[in-house]
Amino acid sequence: MVFERLKEQESKEMQEVKKLTFPHNYYIKYNGCRVQSIVYMGIPTKLDLQKYYSSGKSMFQTSKILNYSPSKVVYWMKKYNIKRRSRSDATYLSSNPDGDPFDLKDINKLSNKKRFLHGLGIGLYWGEGEKTTKHSIRVANSDPFLIIKFREFLIKICKLKVEKIGYSLICFNDINPEVAKNYWVNLLKISPDKFGKITEIPMQGKGTYKKKSQYGVCILYAGNIKLKNWIMSEIKKYNIA
Repeated sequence: MVFERLKEQESKEMQEVKKLTFPHNYYIKYNGCRVQSIVYMGIPTKLDLQKYYSSGKSMFQTSKILNYSPSKVVYWMKKYNIKRRSRSDATYLSSNPDGDPFDLKDINKLSNKKRFLHGLGIGLYWGEGEKTTKHSIRVANSDPFLIIKFREFLIKICKLKVEKIGYSLICFNDINPEVAKNYWVNLLKISPDKFGKITEIPMQGKGTYKKKSQYGVCILYAGNIKLKNWIMSEIKKYNIA
């Protein structure tokens, strides 16, 4: 009899609680069937969400910092109409946590010497650069001067960080790869560790090409989708009929 009365009392309490409407910043803590307490959780402010999410933090990282569940962060971002990043933007941010590894300046603010270097770099990429992929910046040539000038363009005009630039080498099978590598290392004044893969391929045909490529073809590369898009957009400016 006593048990039935307790059960009836708990049932009435549950019905009373269900009549109440609680906002998302509250939750009900139960002890069995009985309401133990109603806890105020607080809500994340729009300013806080924008502060951390806009700085490059993921939603999961933002939820950890603000001490909310990820689902709650998602809910309030929708509520505040805070636009979420695309997958490609999220990937870019995770690869560049300190921001863009380059700093582009208005060409009109450059000196005449740097404006010439800007045009030279764009022209070199137009003629010798890889254009099929979205993120890869690649220039391949057997002429050391061409590689050096394009690197100068990336560093002085695009302000690309030197450590973001890599190198690889293509050698014909009658060339000693180490000799070719040392040749490029000395000319480019870089550490041998900066060279990645060295590919050896058989000679194609006859003639003076063998002499011109006695130290192989050097490939300078960097990976950044924003910088690649900028270079391609600069090429289009010159490509207007």
